[in-house]
Amino acid sequence: MHKGKLYLIPSLLGDGNIRTSLPDSITNHIQEINVFIVENVRSARRFIKKVYPEKDIDNIIFYAYGKHDKLNLEKDFLPHILNGVNVGVISEVGLPCVADPGSKIVAYAHDFQIDVIPLVGPSSIFLALMASGLNGQNFVFHGYLPIDKKERERKIKQMENDSRRLNQTQIFMETPYRNQSLFDAIIKHCGKKAKFCIAVNINLPSELIKTKSIKEWKQSKVEIHKQPGIFLLLTK
Repeated sequence: MHKGKLYLIPSLLGDGNIRTSLPDSITNHIQEINVFIVENVRSARRFIKKVYPEKDIDNIIFYAYGKHDKLNLEKDFLPHILNGVNVGVISEVGLPCVADPGSKIVAYAHDFQIDVIPLVGPSSIFLALMASGLNGQNFVFHGYLPIDKKERERKIKQMENDSRRLNQTQIFMETPYRNQSLFDAIIKHCGKKAKFCIAVNINLPSELIKTKSIKEWKQSKVEIHKQPGIFLLLTK
């Protein structure tokens, strides 16, 4: 019997429009797959019903792999694949395994020579980079910056130095309720000529993507509290 395949299925960025955000292939695979490993079962169920309303949710097997979940890949994942059943991985937002958990599942699949199929979908990181006007040939993603103010200041200075030395775009993020304080820290600690891009609510009607120098941002009024976003910095 042929092994099943592991499909990495992107989800929407917030309450985005399915037709404009996701290709038809996502709908086709969700229609066919009945075993899913998901970051959050409740939101995954809502996402699946939104993508394919005719899907019988009660016939789906869900395995959760969020922060507080313990997923036994040997018992919960491998038997399905070895019996020829395809399995889908769905993250909470955007692409699985990119600034999201899931890489251990993919690594486990490779250990057993299981085909891993990444599907096309939205990534807030790369959409922000595309629209920033900053260097898309050399960039690094830092994830979340430190919460401690002194550690955060050191990290910001390090990113600015690396950006200047390598001509490298620095990409990072923060939880929505700390976005405003992150913005304030960047404006305070970076040189006035540095280019800074704010990209919030990507793929939503309220989307805002703006790149300005630190000097220009200091003259602007910015309200991004509780808005999901990606931030990019480039210094020359």
